[in-house]
Amino acid sequence: MTTRSNHKPVVAAREDAAEKIVRHAGMLSNQLQQLRARMYPPRAEKGLRYFLTNEVSKLTSIPDSTLKLLSNEGRGPVPSRLENNHRAYTLPQINELRQLFAAQKPSEALRFLPHRRPGEHLQVLAISNFKGGSAKTTTSVHLAHYLALHGYRVLAIDLDPQASLSAMFGAQPEVDVGSNETIYAALRYDENRRPIRDIIRKTYFEGIDLIPGNLEVMEYEHDTPRMLAQGRSSTGGIFFERLRLVLAEVEADYDVVILDTPPSLGFLTLGAIYAATGMIVTVHPAMLDIASMSQFLLMMGDLIQVLNENGAVLEQDFFRYLVTRHNPNDQPQSQIVAMLRHLFADDVLLPTAVESTAVEAAGLAKRSLYELEMGQVGRDTHRRAREAMDGVNEAILDLVRTSWGR
Repeated sequence: MTTRSNHKPVVAAREDAAEKIVRHAGMLSNQLQQLRARMYPPRAEKGLRYFLTNEVSKLTSIPDSTLKLLSNEGRGPVPSRLENNHRAYTLPQINELRQLFAAQKPSEALRFLPHRRPGEHLQVLAISNFKGGSAKTTTSVHLAHYLALHGYRVLAIDLDPQASLSAMFGAQPEVDVGSNETIYAALRYDENRRPIRDIIRKTYFEGIDLIPGNLEVMEYEHDTPRMLAQGRSSTGGIFFERLRLVLAEVEADYDVVILDTPPSLGFLTLGAIYAATGMIVTVHPAMLDIASMSQFLLMMGDLIQVLNENGAVLEQDFFRYLVTRHNPNDQPQSQIVAMLRHLFADDVLLPTAVESTAVEAAGLAKRSLYELEMGQVGRDTHRRAREAMDGVNEAILDLVRTSWGR
């Protein structure tokens, strides 16, 4: 004879969505910190590679033979000797060479040291699109590195709460960026507002300073509607003016500011559009991305109209589309690129940022193509990707120079 048990099976308490999200966030955050600890030990800092004389010559327009002569005569910065006995310079040494030649040849100083001159306004470049995957951060990082390598003074500002730009510069948003250390600190409406100089960081890449981001920048999206609803006045200007006004505090220190905008059209993006002297809209040539960009442009047009009605005047030198993650051998992509060029003509930059395993490999290592050393990816793959990226950045730099009247 069998007896039936009176014990009911124990049912585990069901985890609700909020608890699961919090738990997953904690797990992923811990894993990322462990990965970072392995890649970048606590006291480790990102560093920049050496540059061989032939690359230094291309960057500075100083002939290779002149560099060798300087080194042999013991003049100028002393290059290191690599294992193969080749001379190699650091970026600070390259900038020292620029200063040296600009002083020696005043009539050609601009060629060696291309800083802004009196009457040339600060260039603020907003890299925008609210479609994820359009390579905004990749474009921002490579442009910043390219400009710094060519002697320009750059301020990179991470406006995206995901903070991928910050991570590329070695500032991990979860562990290296504390409270009130993002652009929000300079834009906020309360007594905890800080001068922008207090939140600017030097980076390992000479010539580039950084204002990092993290989830804190989202606070601006929450504070602004509350301030508008209350009709309160605040020091620091109306919400769309605030970024432009804080940048004016440090404009003497830089030639170009690069704004990596969030993938949304919120108050912070509006401030970036208003502050920008030039806009680069990144677009991946796929139909879904084009449809998203269409909505982005419609919404941006409406919002700019609202700004105009409130007395805001956009003072942009240029507005261009940049085709990113481009595979020239992909027929559907080629058709979309042709359509964009037909519709927008010269407003689409002629060079495109090609899709490349070299860019992907560099990104995985939190580096740009300009940081990769020979041998880290295939020579031909690296060369093709570098030439394409140089073409894009040179085209953008040409727009900047034109706006300066050079």
